[in-house]
Amino acid sequence: MTDTATDVSVGSDNSRTPSRRSLLAVGGAGLALGAAAAGGAVAVTRTGDDTQPVADSGGAVSFHGAHQAGIATAVQDRLHFASFDVKTDDRDEFVQLLKDWTKAASRMTEGHAVGEGAYGGLPEAPPDDTGEALGLKPSRLTLTIGFGPSLFEKFGLADRRPEALVDLPKFPGDNLDKARSDGDLCIQACADDPQIAVHAIRNLARIGFGKVAVRWSQLGFGKTSSTTPDAQTPRNLMGFKDGTRNIAGTETDRLDQHVWVGAKDTDAHSAWMNGGSYLVARRIRMNIETWDRTSLQEQEDVFGRDKGEGAPVGKAKERDEPFLKAMKPDAHVRLAHPDSNAGATILRRGYSFTDGTDGLGRLEAGLFFLAYQKDVRKGFIRVQRNLSRSDALNEYIQHVGSAVFAVPPGVRDSGDWWGRALFSEEA
Repeated sequence: MTDTATDVSVGSDNSRTPSRRSLLAVGGAGLALGAAAAGGAVAVTRTGDDTQPVADSGGAVSFHGAHQAGIATAVQDRLHFASFDVKTDDRDEFVQLLKDWTKAASRMTEGHAVGEGAYGGLPEAPPDDTGEALGLKPSRLTLTIGFGPSLFEKFGLADRRPEALVDLPKFPGDNLDKARSDGDLCIQACADDPQIAVHAIRNLARIGFGKVAVRWSQLGFGKTSSTTPDAQTPRNLMGFKDGTRNIAGTETDRLDQHVWVGAKDTDAHSAWMNGGSYLVARRIRMNIETWDRTSLQEQEDVFGRDKGEGAPVGKAKERDEPFLKAMKPDAHVRLAHPDSNAGATILRRGYSFTDGTDGLGRLEAGLFFLAYQKDVRKGFIRVQRNLSRSDALNEYIQHVGSAVFAVPPGVRDSGDWWGRALFSEEA
Protein backbone atom coordinates (compact mmCIF):
# COMPACT_ATOMS: atom_id res chain seq x y z
CA MET A 1 0.00 0.00 0.00
CA THR A 2 2.63 2.52 -0.81
CA ASP A 3 3.71 4.83 -3.55
CA THR A 4 7.15 3.32 -3.77
CA ALA A 5 7.20 0.61 -1.16
CA THR A 6 3.97 -0.82 0.26
CA ASP A 7 0.98 0.74 -1.52
CA VAL A 8 -2.51 -0.69 -1.02
CA SER A 9 -3.19 -0.52 -4.74
CA VAL A 10 -4.77 -2.43 -7.56
CA GLY A 11 -2.25 -2.72 -10.41
CA SER A 12 -2.87 -3.22 -14.09
CA ASP A 13 -0.82 -3.76 -17.19
CA ASN A 14 -1.93 -3.38 -20.80
CA SER A 15 -3.84 -6.66 -20.87
CA ARG A 16 -6.51 -7.64 -23.34
CA THR A 17 -10.18 -7.51 -22.43
CA PRO A 18 -10.90 -10.43 -20.04
CA SER A 19 -13.10 -13.27 -21.23
CA ARG A 20 -16.76 -13.28 -20.32
CA ARG A 21 -16.28 -16.42 -18.22
CA SER A 22 -13.40 -14.93 -16.23
CA LEU A 23 -15.43 -11.79 -15.56
CA LEU A 24 -18.40 -13.79 -14.36
CA ALA A 25 -16.10 -15.68 -12.00
CA VAL A 26 -15.72 -12.64 -9.77
CA GLY A 27 -19.17 -11.12 -10.22
CA GLY A 28 -19.96 -7.43 -10.48
CA ALA A 29 -16.66 -6.31 -9.01
CA GLY A 30 -14.84 -8.23 -11.71
CA LEU A 31 -16.99 -6.64 -14.41
CA ALA A 32 -16.15 -3.16 -13.20
CA LEU A 33 -12.44 -3.85 -12.89
CA GLY A 34 -12.35 -5.68 -16.20
CA ALA A 35 -13.88 -2.73 -18.01
CA ALA A 36 -11.37 -0.37 -16.44
CA ALA A 37 -8.40 -2.56 -17.29
CA ALA A 38 -9.36 -3.33 -20.88
CA GLY A 39 -6.80 -2.17 -23.41
CA GLY A 40 -5.29 -2.93 -26.75
CA ALA A 41 -1.57 -2.76 -26.10
CA VAL A 42 0.83 -5.67 -26.01
CA ALA A 43 1.97 -6.80 -22.56
CA VAL A 44 5.61 -7.41 -21.74
CA THR A 45 6.26 -10.65 -19.91
CA ARG A 46 9.38 -11.37 -17.92
CA THR A 47 10.65 -14.86 -18.73
CA GLY A 48 13.77 -15.68 -16.83
CA ASP A 49 16.64 -13.59 -18.18
CA ASP A 50 14.88 -11.52 -20.82
CA THR A 51 11.65 -9.84 -21.73
CA GLN A 52 9.41 -10.74 -24.62
CA PRO A 53 6.09 -9.43 -25.93
CA VAL A 54 2.97 -11.47 -25.34
CA ALA A 55 0.31 -10.77 -27.94
CA ASP A 56 -2.65 -11.92 -25.86
CA SER A 57 -3.56 -13.02 -22.38
CA GLY A 58 -3.87 -16.65 -23.49
CA GLY A 59 -0.14 -17.03 -24.14
CA ALA A 60 2.37 -19.03 -22.15
CA VAL A 61 5.12 -17.64 -19.91
CA SER A 62 8.36 -19.62 -19.91
CA PHE A 63 8.73 -21.74 -16.78
CA HIS A 64 12.51 -22.05 -17.04
CA GLY A 65 15.06 -19.32 -16.34
CA ALA A 66 17.61 -17.92 -13.92
CA HIS A 67 14.78 -16.46 -11.80
CA GLN A 68 11.34 -17.88 -11.09
CA ALA A 69 8.52 -16.49 -13.20
CA GLY A 70 5.78 -14.67 -11.30
CA ILE A 71 8.07 -12.05 -9.74
CA ALA A 72 9.22 -9.61 -12.43
CA THR A 73 6.75 -11.11 -14.92
CA ALA A 74 4.07 -8.74 -16.20
CA VAL A 75 1.37 -8.99 -13.52
CA GLN A 76 -1.61 -11.13 -14.46
CA ASP A 77 -5.24 -10.42 -13.57
CA ARG A 78 -5.96 -13.23 -11.09
CA LEU A 79 -4.28 -14.94 -8.14
CA HIS A 80 -4.61 -18.15 -6.16
CA PHE A 81 -2.06 -18.25 -3.34
CA ALA A 82 -1.65 -21.25 -1.06
CA SER A 83 0.47 -21.87 2.03
CA PHE A 84 1.25 -25.48 2.96
CA ASP A 85 2.37 -27.38 6.04
CA VAL A 86 4.72 -30.31 5.47
CA LYS A 87 3.34 -33.55 6.92
CA THR A 88 6.10 -36.01 6.03
CA ASP A 89 9.37 -36.34 7.93
CA ASP A 90 10.95 -38.35 5.12
CA ARG A 91 13.45 -36.12 3.30
CA ASP A 92 13.57 -38.32 0.20
CA GLU A 93 9.79 -38.34 -0.04
CA PHE A 94 9.68 -34.54 0.21
CA VAL A 95 12.40 -34.12 -2.43
CA GLN A 96 10.45 -36.40 -4.75
CA LEU A 97 7.38 -34.23 -4.19
CA LEU A 98 9.36 -31.14 -5.24
CA LYS A 99 10.43 -32.95 -8.39
CA ASP A 100 6.85 -34.07 -9.12
CA TRP A 101 5.57 -30.55 -8.49
CA THR A 102 8.18 -29.06 -10.82
CA LYS A 103 7.21 -31.42 -13.63
CA ALA A 104 3.50 -30.70 -13.14
CA ALA A 105 4.07 -26.94 -12.90
CA SER A 106 6.08 -26.92 -16.12
CA ARG A 107 3.30 -28.76 -17.97
CA MET A 108 0.51 -26.55 -16.63
CA THR A 109 2.29 -23.29 -17.51
CA GLU A 110 2.58 -24.60 -21.07
CA GLY A 111 -1.16 -25.28 -21.16
CA HIS A 112 -0.86 -29.06 -20.87
CA ALA A 113 -2.66 -31.42 -18.52
CA VAL A 114 -0.79 -32.99 -15.61
CA GLY A 115 0.67 -36.44 -16.25
CA GLU A 116 -1.45 -38.58 -18.57
CA GLY A 117 -4.34 -36.15 -18.43
CA ALA A 118 -7.91 -36.06 -17.15
CA TYR A 119 -9.30 -39.01 -19.13
CA GLY A 120 -8.29 -42.00 -21.24
CA GLY A 121 -6.40 -43.82 -18.49
CA LEU A 122 -7.38 -46.80 -16.40
CA PRO A 123 -11.08 -46.55 -15.47
CA GLU A 124 -10.28 -48.07 -12.07
CA ALA A 125 -7.77 -45.32 -11.14
CA PRO A 126 -8.19 -41.58 -10.53
CA PRO A 127 -7.02 -39.51 -13.52
CA ASP A 128 -3.71 -37.60 -13.29
CA ASP A 129 -5.40 -34.24 -13.95
CA THR A 130 -8.60 -32.88 -12.43
CA GLY A 131 -9.82 -31.70 -15.82
CA GLU A 132 -11.36 -28.27 -15.22
CA ALA A 133 -8.73 -26.55 -17.40
CA LEU A 134 -9.31 -28.76 -20.44
CA GLY A 135 -9.67 -26.66 -23.59
CA LEU A 136 -8.44 -23.46 -21.91
CA LYS A 137 -5.35 -21.50 -22.90
CA PRO A 138 -2.37 -21.13 -20.53
CA SER A 139 -3.53 -17.57 -19.74
CA ARG A 140 0.04 -16.54 -18.82
CA LEU A 141 0.03 -18.88 -15.82
CA THR A 142 3.06 -18.59 -13.57
CA LEU A 143 3.80 -20.76 -10.55
CA THR A 144 6.25 -19.52 -7.91
CA ILE A 145 7.41 -21.52 -4.88
CA GLY A 146 8.74 -20.20 -1.58
CA PHE A 147 10.10 -21.81 1.61
CA GLY A 148 9.01 -20.51 5.03
CA PRO A 149 11.19 -20.22 8.15
CA SER A 150 9.52 -23.28 9.72
CA LEU A 151 10.68 -25.53 6.87
CA PHE A 152 14.25 -25.09 8.08
CA GLU A 153 13.30 -26.81 11.33
CA LYS A 154 12.80 -30.01 9.30
CA PHE A 155 15.00 -32.34 7.24
CA GLY A 156 18.22 -31.14 8.88
CA LEU A 157 18.08 -27.74 7.15
CA ALA A 158 18.68 -25.52 10.18
CA ASP A 159 22.17 -24.44 9.12
CA ARG A 160 20.95 -23.55 5.61
CA ARG A 161 18.40 -20.95 6.67
CA PRO A 162 19.51 -17.58 5.25
CA GLU A 163 20.04 -14.72 7.68
CA ALA A 164 17.70 -12.57 5.57
CA LEU A 165 14.82 -15.02 6.17
CA VAL A 166 13.81 -13.52 9.49
CA ASP A 167 10.58 -13.96 11.40
CA LEU A 168 8.58 -10.77 10.97
CA PRO A 169 8.21 -8.73 14.18
CA LYS A 170 4.78 -7.82 15.52
CA PHE A 171 3.98 -4.34 14.26
CA PRO A 172 1.71 -1.88 16.08
CA GLY A 173 -1.88 -2.43 14.97
CA ASP A 174 -1.39 -6.02 13.78
CA ASN A 175 -4.33 -8.33 14.49
CA LEU A 176 -2.98 -11.47 12.92
CA ASP A 177 -5.05 -14.62 12.55
CA LYS A 178 -2.79 -17.66 13.04
CA ALA A 179 -5.04 -19.64 10.72
CA ARG A 180 -4.18 -17.20 7.91
CA SER A 181 -0.47 -16.81 8.66
CA ASP A 182 2.88 -18.53 8.14
CA GLY A 183 3.47 -21.94 6.52
CA ASP A 184 6.33 -24.26 5.63
CA LEU A 185 6.11 -23.37 1.95
CA CYS A 186 3.91 -21.50 -0.48
CA ILE A 187 2.81 -21.62 -4.09
CA GLN A 188 1.78 -18.40 -5.86
CA ALA A 189 -0.34 -19.06 -8.96
CA CYS A 190 -1.03 -16.04 -11.18
CA ALA A 191 -2.99 -16.12 -14.45
CA ASP A 192 -5.39 -14.06 -16.53
CA ASP A 193 -8.09 -16.73 -16.05
CA PRO A 194 -9.14 -17.53 -12.46
CA GLN A 195 -9.96 -21.13 -13.36
CA ILE A 196 -6.42 -21.69 -14.61
CA ALA A 197 -4.94 -20.40 -11.34
CA VAL A 198 -7.31 -22.47 -9.19
CA HIS A 199 -6.68 -25.56 -11.32
CA ALA A 200 -2.93 -25.21 -10.77
CA ILE A 201 -3.14 -25.01 -6.96
CA ARG A 202 -5.73 -27.79 -6.84
CA ASN A 203 -3.53 -30.19 -8.80
CA LEU A 204 -0.39 -29.43 -6.82
CA ALA A 205 -2.31 -29.96 -3.57
CA ARG A 206 -3.64 -33.26 -4.93
CA ILE A 207 -0.17 -34.44 -5.90
CA GLY A 208 1.06 -33.52 -2.42
CA PHE A 209 -1.71 -35.37 -0.55
CA GLY A 210 -0.27 -37.12 2.50
CA LYS A 211 3.02 -35.22 2.27
CA VAL A 212 1.76 -31.63 2.53
CA ALA A 213 -1.57 -30.03 3.46
CA VAL A 214 -2.98 -26.61 2.66
CA ARG A 215 -2.66 -24.38 5.73
CA TRP A 216 -4.49 -21.39 4.22
CA SER A 217 -5.15 -19.91 0.80
CA GLN A 218 -6.26 -16.66 -0.80
CA LEU A 219 -7.98 -15.81 -4.07
CA GLY A 220 -7.25 -12.41 -5.58
CA PHE A 221 -8.62 -10.32 -8.43
CA GLY A 222 -7.69 -6.97 -9.90
CA LYS A 223 -3.92 -6.72 -9.62
CA THR A 224 -2.87 -3.84 -7.39
CA SER A 225 0.53 -3.12 -8.91
CA SER A 226 2.04 -3.28 -12.37
CA THR A 227 5.52 -4.38 -13.42
CA THR A 228 4.93 -3.18 -17.00
CA PRO A 229 6.38 0.23 -18.00
CA ASP A 230 3.97 2.90 -19.25
CA ALA A 231 0.91 0.80 -18.41
CA GLN A 232 -2.20 2.46 -17.03
CA THR A 233 -1.81 2.47 -13.26
CA PRO A 234 -4.49 0.36 -11.57
CA ARG A 235 -6.65 1.44 -8.65
CA ASN A 236 -7.15 -0.23 -5.31
CA LEU A 237 -10.49 -0.82 -3.58
CA MET A 238 -10.18 2.64 -2.03
CA GLY A 239 -10.31 4.13 -5.52
CA PHE A 240 -6.74 5.43 -5.64
CA LYS A 241 -4.06 4.64 -8.20
CA ASP A 242 -1.36 2.38 -6.87
CA GLY A 243 2.05 1.24 -8.00
CA THR A 244 2.98 4.44 -9.83
CA ARG A 245 6.65 4.00 -8.97
CA ASN A 246 6.78 0.21 -8.75
CA ILE A 247 9.83 -1.61 -10.14
CA ALA A 248 9.24 -2.65 -13.75
CA GLY A 249 10.14 -6.06 -15.10
CA THR A 250 12.40 -4.42 -17.67
CA GLU A 251 14.42 -2.42 -15.10
CA THR A 252 17.25 -4.91 -14.72
CA ASP A 253 19.41 -2.51 -12.71
CA ARG A 254 16.69 -1.88 -10.10
CA LEU A 255 15.83 -5.58 -9.99
CA ASP A 256 19.48 -6.46 -9.31
CA GLN A 257 19.70 -3.72 -6.69
CA HIS A 258 16.47 -4.36 -4.81
CA VAL A 259 14.96 -7.74 -5.73
CA TRP A 260 17.39 -10.47 -6.82
CA VAL A 261 19.74 -12.06 -4.31
CA GLY A 262 23.31 -12.02 -5.63
CA ALA A 263 26.47 -13.91 -4.72
CA LYS A 264 27.63 -11.07 -2.48
CA ASP A 265 24.36 -11.29 -0.51
CA THR A 266 24.94 -14.91 0.55
CA ASP A 267 27.45 -17.01 2.45
CA ALA A 268 28.44 -20.67 2.19
CA HIS A 269 25.23 -21.77 3.95
CA SER A 270 22.82 -19.63 1.91
CA ALA A 271 24.48 -19.71 -1.53
CA TRP A 272 21.49 -21.74 -2.73
CA MET A 273 19.50 -18.46 -2.72
CA ASN A 274 21.68 -16.85 -5.41
CA GLY A 275 19.19 -15.72 -8.08
CA GLY A 276 16.24 -15.89 -5.71
CA SER A 277 14.30 -13.31 -3.71
CA TYR A 278 12.33 -12.93 -0.46
CA LEU A 279 8.54 -12.68 -0.35
CA VAL A 280 6.35 -11.03 2.27
CA ALA A 281 2.64 -11.82 2.06
CA ARG A 282 0.17 -9.78 4.16
CA ARG A 283 -3.60 -9.97 4.20
CA ILE A 284 -4.77 -6.39 4.78
CA ARG A 285 -8.42 -5.86 5.65
CA MET A 286 -9.91 -2.53 4.56
CA ASN A 287 -12.62 -0.82 6.57
CA ILE A 288 -14.53 -0.13 3.39
CA GLU A 289 -17.68 1.30 4.96
CA THR A 290 -15.73 3.84 7.06
CA TRP A 291 -13.63 4.87 4.08
CA ASP A 292 -16.70 5.36 1.90
CA ARG A 293 -18.07 7.90 4.38
CA THR A 294 -14.83 9.90 4.48
CA SER A 295 -14.63 13.23 2.65
CA LEU A 296 -12.69 13.43 -0.60
CA GLN A 297 -10.26 15.95 0.87
CA GLU A 298 -9.43 13.70 3.79
CA GLN A 299 -9.02 10.70 1.48
CA GLU A 300 -6.51 12.64 -0.64
CA ASP A 301 -4.70 13.89 2.46
CA VAL A 302 -4.41 10.31 3.73
CA PHE A 303 -2.70 9.13 0.54
CA GLY A 304 -0.86 12.31 -0.45
CA ARG A 305 -2.17 12.08 -4.01
CA ASP A 306 -5.30 13.36 -5.74
CA LYS A 307 -7.91 10.75 -6.52
CA GLY A 308 -8.54 11.60 -10.16
CA GLU A 309 -5.13 11.97 -11.82
CA GLY A 310 -3.09 10.37 -9.06
CA ALA A 311 -0.72 13.34 -8.95
CA PRO A 312 1.25 13.91 -5.72
CA VAL A 313 0.33 16.97 -3.65
CA GLY A 314 1.28 20.17 -5.47
CA LYS A 315 1.96 18.40 -8.77
CA ALA A 316 -0.07 18.10 -11.97
CA LYS A 317 0.69 14.60 -13.27
CA GLU A 318 0.71 11.14 -11.68
CA ARG A 319 4.35 10.43 -12.47
CA ASP A 320 5.69 13.81 -11.39
CA GLU A 321 8.37 13.50 -8.71
CA PRO A 322 6.60 13.96 -5.35
CA PHE A 323 7.61 16.80 -3.05
CA LEU A 324 7.22 14.98 0.26
CA LYS A 325 7.27 18.05 2.50
CA ALA A 326 4.17 19.38 0.72
CA MET A 327 2.22 16.38 2.07
CA LYS A 328 0.88 16.00 5.58
CA PRO A 329 3.43 14.38 7.93
CA ASP A 330 1.26 11.26 8.23
CA ALA A 331 0.45 10.90 4.49
CA HIS A 332 0.89 7.35 3.28
CA VAL A 333 3.00 8.22 0.23
CA ARG A 334 5.33 10.39 2.29
CA LEU A 335 5.95 7.70 4.90
CA ALA A 336 6.34 4.90 2.35
CA HIS A 337 8.70 6.72 0.01
CA PRO A 338 12.31 5.40 -0.18
CA ASP A 339 13.56 8.84 0.91
CA SER A 340 11.73 8.28 4.22
CA ASN A 341 13.10 4.75 4.61
CA ALA A 342 16.85 4.94 3.91
CA GLY A 343 16.23 4.00 0.28
CA ALA A 344 14.19 0.85 0.97
CA THR A 345 12.47 -0.27 -2.24
CA ILE A 346 10.40 -3.39 -2.87
CA LEU A 347 8.62 -4.91 -5.85
CA ARG A 348 4.89 -5.21 -5.26
CA ARG A 349 2.45 -7.50 -7.08
CA GLY A 350 -0.54 -7.71 -4.73
CA TYR A 351 -4.24 -8.27 -5.48
CA SER A 352 -7.58 -7.07 -4.21
CA PHE A 353 -9.85 -9.60 -2.50
CA THR A 354 -13.47 -9.85 -1.40
CA ASP A 355 -14.49 -12.78 0.81
CA GLY A 356 -18.17 -12.11 1.46
CA THR A 357 -19.13 -10.31 4.67
CA ASP A 358 -17.94 -10.48 8.26
CA GLY A 359 -21.34 -11.44 9.68
CA LEU A 360 -22.04 -7.84 10.73
CA GLY A 361 -23.02 -6.58 7.29
CA ARG A 362 -19.55 -5.30 6.42
CA LEU A 363 -17.54 -6.36 3.40
CA GLU A 364 -14.66 -8.72 4.11
CA ALA A 365 -12.43 -7.04 1.55
CA GLY A 366 -9.03 -5.51 1.11
CA LEU A 367 -5.57 -6.10 -0.28
CA PHE A 368 -3.58 -9.31 -0.42
CA PHE A 369 -0.17 -7.65 -0.34
CA LEU A 370 2.76 -9.43 -2.00
CA ALA A 371 6.22 -7.84 -1.97
CA TYR A 372 9.54 -9.18 -3.25
CA GLN A 373 12.89 -7.88 -2.06
CA LYS A 374 16.55 -8.80 -1.70
CA ASP A 375 16.48 -8.60 2.12
CA VAL A 376 13.34 -8.49 4.26
CA ARG A 377 15.18 -6.62 7.02
CA LYS A 378 16.13 -3.76 4.69
CA GLY A 379 12.89 -3.86 2.70
CA PHE A 380 9.46 -4.61 4.12
CA ILE A 381 10.40 -4.47 7.82
CA ARG A 382 12.05 -1.07 7.50
CA VAL A 383 9.08 0.41 5.63
CA GLN A 384 6.36 -1.21 7.71
CA ARG A 385 7.91 0.00 10.96
CA ASN A 386 7.64 3.53 9.62
CA LEU A 387 4.08 3.06 8.39
CA SER A 388 2.75 1.25 11.45
CA ARG A 389 3.69 4.10 13.79
CA SER A 390 1.99 7.09 12.18
CA ASP A 391 0.44 6.35 8.78
CA ALA A 392 -2.97 8.07 8.51
CA LEU A 393 -4.14 5.09 6.47
CA ASN A 394 -3.99 2.88 9.56
CA GLU A 395 -7.39 4.20 10.61
CA TYR A 396 -8.89 2.44 7.60
CA ILE A 397 -6.90 -0.81 7.37
CA GLN A 398 -5.71 -3.67 9.55
CA HIS A 399 -3.13 -6.40 8.88
CA VAL A 400 -4.85 -9.70 9.67
CA GLY A 401 -2.58 -12.30 8.01
CA SER A 402 1.17 -12.54 7.52
CA ALA A 403 3.89 -14.81 6.12
CA VAL A 404 7.45 -14.61 4.84
CA PHE A 405 9.20 -16.97 2.41
CA ALA A 406 12.58 -17.50 0.78
CA VAL A 407 11.93 -17.80 -2.96
CA PRO A 408 14.71 -19.89 -4.55
CA PRO A 409 16.17 -19.20 -8.01
CA GLY A 410 14.50 -20.39 -11.17
CA VAL A 411 14.42 -23.87 -12.66
CA ARG A 412 17.16 -23.74 -15.28
CA ASP A 413 16.11 -26.61 -17.56
CA SER A 414 14.17 -29.88 -17.73
CA GLY A 415 16.75 -31.58 -15.51
CA ASP A 416 16.41 -29.02 -12.73
CA TRP A 417 13.69 -28.85 -10.05
CA TRP A 418 12.32 -26.52 -7.40
CA GLY A 419 14.69 -26.31 -4.44
CA ARG A 420 17.48 -28.45 -5.95
CA ALA A 421 20.22 -26.10 -4.77
CA LEU A 422 18.86 -26.29 -1.20
CA PHE A 423 18.42 -30.06 -1.01
CA SER A 424 21.22 -31.37 -3.22
CA GLU A 425 24.79 -31.30 -1.95
CA GLU A 426 26.12 -31.58 -5.50
CA ALA A 427 24.33 -28.36 -6.41
